[in-house]
Amino acid sequence: MSKKAIITGVTGQDGSYLTELLLSKGYEVHGIIRRASTFNTSRIDHIYIDPHDPKAKLFLHYGDLTDAGQLTNLIYNVEPDEIYHLGAQSHVRVSFDIPEYTGEVTGIGTTRILEAVKRSGIKTRFYQASSSEMFGSAKPPQSEKTQFYPRSPYAAAKVYAYWMTVNYREGYNLFACNGILFNHESPRRGETFVTRKITRALANIIAGRQKVLYLGNLDAKRDWGFAPEYVEGMWKILQHDKPDDYVFGTGETHSVKEFVEEVFNYAGLDWKRHVKIDKKYFRPTEVDVLTANPKKAKRMLKWETKVTFNDLVKIMVDADMRAIGLKPIGGGDKILNKKFPNRWWKKD
Repeated sequence: MSKKAIITGVTGQDGSYLTELLLSKGYEVHGIIRRASTFNTSRIDHIYIDPHDPKAKLFLHYGDLTDAGQLTNLIYNVEPDEIYHLGAQSHVRVSFDIPEYTGEVTGIGTTRILEAVKRSGIKTRFYQASSSEMFGSAKPPQSEKTQFYPRSPYAAAKVYAYWMTVNYREGYNLFACNGILFNHESPRRGETFVTRKITRALANIIAGRQKVLYLGNLDAKRDWGFAPEYVEGMWKILQHDKPDDYVFGTGETHSVKEFVEEVFNYAGLDWKRHVKIDKKYFRPTEVDVLTANPKKAKRMLKWETKVTFNDLVKIMVDADMRAIGLKPIGGGDKILNKKFPNRWWKKD
């Protein structure tokens, strides 16, 4: 019998990559999606098979992190071996505009799933997608032992979810784990997130569709990695003998300005001619520097990254150029072919 997994946030960047990874390992995957008047499954359409097909291994269920009853029923009926909780209101800047909703979904939504697991009585392994934003103003580099100092409603909600996961592990003996992931990007990153906003804008500028890119704080520094590598880390956490919490990151930090410079330099353009600052993109409380100390994950899970900062830029730029019909520069394709000759994800 193949393993069964439930994924919340299955239509997001991480959810789509994780689905492909689990399918490549023979899992039966059940994804939770929200009902909407427009389709929001573009990241997984290429792997979806009609459930009537005997070869189908991916099944989608309507649900919401605010609906405890539906979550409980689904977990009880599917009886998953593993649950990957990736769903959230995950945009940090937007969380300042909708703090109550962010807490309801990102924070309490986690409790609803943990409580559903406890009440169902099934033996499953639970992964909570925690965030480097929880560290906030804590001195870098940040590890599993660093004290949290959240600087946004999103980060505060993630801290709540983190500690609820720890409490259910210790109080009810659940196999419940936190993966504290530092920024991880890819061509599937949402278009309003700063990295994808930059690479997509470059492609549009080259195509003559856009002239100016408006950004916020260029001095913020982050630890940026490649998303497919991080979902492999999620899987490794739940394969370990004991439940625990882990930090994932590259251990390197670069500013938003450096990301902009690298993107435009890759295409041979002067970023200063196209980038302008708009204060509406600044956060009320900023996180200045996030840098991972991933030594524990490397030691315990044998997990480490292959894709460098420069690699990531080239991969994302090439993909966005291809997406609007331009010929990619080609550096990103060479990197993927060299470092991932047997890619388990089906598209870049």
